[in-house]
Amino acid sequence: MSGSVVGTTIRQRWRTARWVVLALIVITLVGALSVYLTAPRDGGRMDADATSADGARALVSLLRDYGVDVTVADSLEDVEKAATADSLVVIAQTFYLVDDEQLQRLAALPADLLLVEPVAKTREALAPEVSVAGTATFGAQPDCDMREANRAGEVQLGASDTYEVTAEVPVTSCYEGAVVRYTDDRRTVTVVGTADFMTNSGLLKQGNAALAMNLAGTRPHVVWYAPQREEAGFEGTATLSDLIPDRAIWIVWQLVLAVLLFAIWKGRRLGPLVAERLPVVVRASETVEGRGRLYRSHRARDRAADALRTATLQRLLPRLGLAPNAQPPAVAQAVAERAGRDPAAVGHILFGPPPATDSDLVNLAHELDNIERQVAQS
Repeated sequence: MSGSVVGTTIRQRWRTARWVVLALIVITLVGALSVYLTAPRDGGRMDADATSADGARALVSLLRDYGVDVTVADSLEDVEKAATADSLVVIAQTFYLVDDEQLQRLAALPADLLLVEPVAKTREALAPEVSVAGTATFGAQPDCDMREANRAGEVQLGASDTYEVTAEVPVTSCYEGAVVRYTDDRRTVTVVGTADFMTNSGLLKQGNAALAMNLAGTRPHVVWYAPQREEAGFEGTATLSDLIPDRAIWIVWQLVLAVLLFAIWKGRRLGPLVAERLPVVVRASETVEGRGRLYRSHRARDRAADALRTATLQRLLPRLGLAPNAQPPAVAQAVAERAGRDPAAVGHILFGPPPATDSDLVNLAHELDNIERQVAQS
């Protein structure tokens, strides 16, 4: 009876708690998804997905919120697939557009072009009618009849190149030449001298967001192309050796030759060993006697005994098959078995106290010699 009551109570608690567990799981998943979607994403300048100060995610999001279909192209092939006659191709971060073939393919697109802060090579290929007139740092009025600029009014462009159109084509120049637009036989080309007002941080300044949206939103479909690196299939024509001046190569060869000559001059030829007579020949017995006199003058009988015992053990242990760290009782037992002597007496000789007199030291030396001889003869 009690078991069924306990089982019923557990089931009731589980029915109540499972909704709480499910709610916690849902809250956790929603929180994780929100953190992921709102997490900052670093990227390069004018990158459509970058939330950094010089990224362009804010502008791309605004365009999409106002109904503009924005296609972010990661490669030139993506641009060619998405670009049509009724679309606008925004080309920013042109530093990596260095291949002539790439620029020719972009120039052949049927869509309108918006060149943002183009480098000289990109501008000459995609907007050959435009040339740089100078630079300016200002916040100015449009002072032109371009509808997109007049709607934005005064803007804070910052440092910008200014342009002029050299060909005989209809041209509109705004903001003292920082924004120019002309139309050729196929399309409309707009050139902007700076990208600062289109970045995430630049949109907050006066009129910048309106001008950026008006220029990038002239068509219902926008292809955003801001390459952050060179195309994978592009191979530069210059090698490392091409970038090194000719004089530098000759200097390196001269240094190599100088080091080689110095090595030959300072180098010594290795010949056979030459036996030389020593100035002084010292007999081994004299060395032993000199050390003994030093021990005796300092009355260092303990050090002398330790030296004799250590030398004896170093010669005995290999003969006995014992390790260098063998314990004294084991050594004394092994020596006693080989020499036929009492283990206690052997232990006293090998590991006993220091001798009290010089005579005891001499007797110890004799006993050590006897032990060593007996072990060797056994």
